[in-house]
Amino acid sequence: MKDTRLSDVLHVLLHLDQVEEPVTSEVLAQSIGTNPAVFRRTMAGLRNAGYVQAGRGQGGGWKLARPLSQISLLDVYQALGQPTLFAIGNRSDRPDCKIERNVNEALKDTMSQAEDLFLQRFGAISLDTLVPSRAGRSKHER
Repeated sequence: MKDTRLSDVLHVLLHLDQVEEPVTSEVLAQSIGTNPAVFRRTMAGLRNAGYVQAGRGQGGGWKLARPLSQISLLDVYQALGQPTLFAIGNRSDRPDCKIERNVNEALKDTMSQAEDLFLQRFGAISLDTLVPSRAGRSKHER
């Protein structure tokens, strides 16, 4: 099963940049095909990191706490608890098997290098560059 939290949250953050008023958990959860309670749990790390704010009651809802230009893909990934990037795993049926150990070591090294590259690229991409037709400028910077 694919973990779509990262792409879901990116989708939500980009939409929040397009509106002036806070958006409810119900509306945002529906936009990504989940329920409001799951949505709020997913967004908790972003709220705790200071990327979004959530208000309760009448007129409450979610809004960005800083411009998209100040949030990177890496920031979002880390706020989500660093979900697994790859679904490739090692065999561990026979830890005393030399072949299994060699294969696992090769996979571990390769996957570690790939993950390092992902994280480096994630850190270099700010969310404002993902906004279509706005040439990287958020409403907060106009």
